[in-house]
Amino acid sequence: MYEPIRTKSVHRMADDDQDGFPHRSREDELDIQLAGHLAALLAVTDELGDEAAGELIAQQVARLRGAPPARHAGLSGADGPALHRRAHALAGRALLVAASRADTAAAILAAERMDAHSAALADENLVGAP
Repeated sequence: MYEPIRTKSVHRMADDDQDGFPHRSREDELDIQLAGHLAALLAVTDELGDEAAGELIAQQVARLRGAPPARHAGLSGADGPALHRRAHALAGRALLVAASRADTAAAILAAERMDAHSAALADENLVGAP
């Protein structure tokens, strides 16, 4: 009564196309994201001149990427408070990704950097107060 289907379904053909290139796991994607956030934080930290924190961040980036990160050589021209706000935001993003991938070392480092930049912003606000 019915003729058998002789061709593959459209859905199966789409699945075959995906087999032709490699896929990354969720953990790999989170590693890439975390390394990116930490590398951006490293650039701002280098611009602020905090060498000790920069080395700690560089170690985490190297662990995630398997190679040492490129260090920031240029200056953005931003003032101290703007750099601290940017670093605080980047550390917050790194903390979220580190927490979602259960990377305790990176999460602790990111939380410490958030605290340090919050304190620096509070100090600068006190200095500018009348």
